[in-house]
Formats: sequence, C-alpha cells, structure tokens
Amino acid sequence: MLHLAQVQKNESVGGVKLRLIARQQSENCWALINPESVMVANTNSLNEEFLVLVELSDTQEVLSIKPAKDWVLEFIQEYLTIGITPKLLQEEVKLTEEWRRDLTSQSQDLTRQRAEMEARRDRIQSLEQELGPEKQRLLQQLEETEAKLKAAQAQLEKANELLAHQEAQLNQLKRQQQIEEE
Repeated sequence: MLHLAQVQKNESVGGVKLRLIARQQSENCWALINPESVMVANTNSLNEEFLVLVELSDTQEVLSIKPAKDWVLEFIQEYLTIGITPKLLQEEVKLTEEWRRDLTSQSQDLTRQRAEMEARRDRIQSLEQELGPEKQRLLQQLEETEAKLKAAQAQLEKANELLAHQEAQLNQLKRQQQIEEE
C-alpha cells in the first residue's frame, strides 16, 4: 500500500526511519493517518525531513521508496493551479449534502403521496363495493317506478279518452235537449 512519509533520523540505530503521514485509499483519494514509524536500513541517500512515497507490504515491509517531489508537483498542477482548494471541496461536499437531503426529502414526500393515493384508491374501491348493492337496488326501484308511471300514464290516457267520449255524449245530449225544447 502506498504511503506519504517523512524521513527522520534514528539516532539510536544510526539510520533513518519513515514517519507515515497519509495512506492512499484509491487512485485519487488519500487519508491522513495517525503517524507511525517504519525502520529503514541502507538509506544514506535520504535527507532528514525529506518527503517520500513508500510502498509497504501488508506486513509493513518497505517494498520501494521514491522521492515525493514529482508527486507533490503533479498534485499542485492538477488541483491547486485550477483553483481546487480544500475550502472549495468542503463547499462542494456541503452543497452535495444539501442536494442529498433535498432529494431524500423529495423521495419521502413522493413515497408519502403515493401511500396517500393508494389509500384513497382503496377507499374509493371500498365505497364502490359498499354502494354497488345500493345502486342496484335504486336502479331496480327506478325501473319499477318507471313501469308504474307508464301504467298510470296509460290509465290516465284511457280515462282522458273516456272523459272526452263522455263529454262528447253529454254535449250531444245537451244539443238534443235544446232541440227538443225549441
């Protein structure tokens, strides 16, 4: 695993040790770590306070050491010259968190609205089922009332015809009586 380290003199052994400062988590992601030290032998070419990139095995054995100068310059070129600063990154993280909260809130609102709509649909279906027999009863009652109304209308028409016929007879009788009286 790749680490950023600082070279320190080890007075007791007469060599150097590497103080691990940060660990690479992915290609573009580094994390600061609690400083640890790793002993290194045969490194007379490393100056004290020098920053290096150290590749360590899982057992903390040093696999390779190279100066961090090029890596630091590349980092500066890639991120700092275009205005990417820690403050900007923090603002972006804050903005992203706000968006995430807004999206979560919207998602919760949509879920709540969906649940309300389903409850309304269920209530409507329940009412339709409850009102179905009542509707059938009322339709049947309407048909019966219409049939009675038609029958009453037919009787009324017959009664009107009978009345008209009787009026005609009465008028005829009145005319005959007037003729007889004259």
